[in-house]
Amino acid sequence: MSDLSEKPGERQFHVSTIEKIDPPDGTSGEDWYEYTIGEGSSAIKGKRSGTLKSVRLHAEEFAENLNRRAALGYSAYAARRTQK
Repeated sequence: MSDLSEKPGERQFHVSTIEKIDPPDGTSGEDWYEYTIGEGSSAIKGKRSGTLKSVRLHAEEFAENLNRRAALGYSAYAARRTQK
């Protein structure tokens, strides 16, 4: 993963927590985790099955993508526009 240097006054999304959880209703699999990606007072929560290592990698890539979008001037909270 690339190292995104933080500019003064600029906050970055980062993986705050990853916790093992019970499988969500209607799903299969034993290893489920809930992760939180934070930036200031904002938090994004997600759930994913897999090993702790694979879930951590997914969450870190997710945070990096949000930071990259923000660095390009796009809102990290808005859906991407698609061309017609």
